[in-house]
Amino acid sequence: MNWLDALKYYQDYLKIERGLSENSISNYSFDIKKLVKWLDDSSIKDSPVIINREIIQEFIYHIAKEVNPRSQSRIISGLKGFFNYLVFEEYRTTNPVDHIESPKTGRKLPDTLSVKEIDQLIATIDLSKPQGERNRAIIESLYGCGLRVSELINLKLSDLFFDEGFIKVTGKGNKQRFIPIGNVTVKYISIYKNEIRAIQNIEPSAKDTLFLNRRGNNLTRAMIFQIVKDLTIKAGIRKKISPHTFRHSFATHLLENGADLRAIQQMLGHESITTTEIYTHIDKSHLTQVINNFHPRR
Repeated sequence: MNWLDALKYYQDYLKIERGLSENSISNYSFDIKKLVKWLDDSSIKDSPVIINREIIQEFIYHIAKEVNPRSQSRIISGLKGFFNYLVFEEYRTTNPVDHIESPKTGRKLPDTLSVKEIDQLIATIDLSKPQGERNRAIIESLYGCGLRVSELINLKLSDLFFDEGFIKVTGKGNKQRFIPIGNVTVKYISIYKNEIRAIQNIEPSAKDTLFLNRRGNNLTRAMIFQIVKDLTIKAGIRKKISPHTFRHSFATHLLENGADLRAIQQMLGHESITTTEIYTHIDKSHLTQVINNFHPRR
């Protein structure tokens, strides 16, 4: 088996068996392609079936000169998943990455916005233009429901259950979950849906898609990033903000106001509670306040 075939089989597995998005599959493939390029540049002919730990380790030493520890750790993890697949399919008997240690990177805490900053950002939206109502509904949905960008752009009209107080979201691996939606978010989605979207000429393929571009078609991830970037500059906020920042803020503000970590995990769609626990490390002043308010030795 050559590298091209192995990568194709692995991509099919990620898509069909694990239900990953094209974006996730592309990210996984990038790490493997980086190894293949290095093998070619080094005139190493070992196939994915026979390559050994020593050669993989040599590749890791090479990339350590080019990338930071966090990227290095990600590449090692990506290669480990690839070779685990080959072992699972019985193309190999062992994983050559198993005993290669990832560098210690520490835990990177996500940036968040305060409620005041979110209100400040929304206040800069020009509501005199049709896309203004849409953009306000987009920001309110990202923050009010803690959505990923991919979940937002794929949100359907048929996913809205406003009478019941929920929306249905399709997350990673095509896993669906129901998220409670607050009155404020319902209000601004309804304004956009009933006053702006209702009078658009909509492409047949996008009839059920909630958020649309000016041509009545699906929005892209890049468009959402650009909307957030433009609003951030206009609002004069100097933090590094992306659409994901609203998801982090959603979780952080819930936790600060006493929400249960398990409930936040379910709303975010995290498979492991460990992923959600990162939010317990964000606001140390909140934890201090908990001690001062509730501990008998305060």
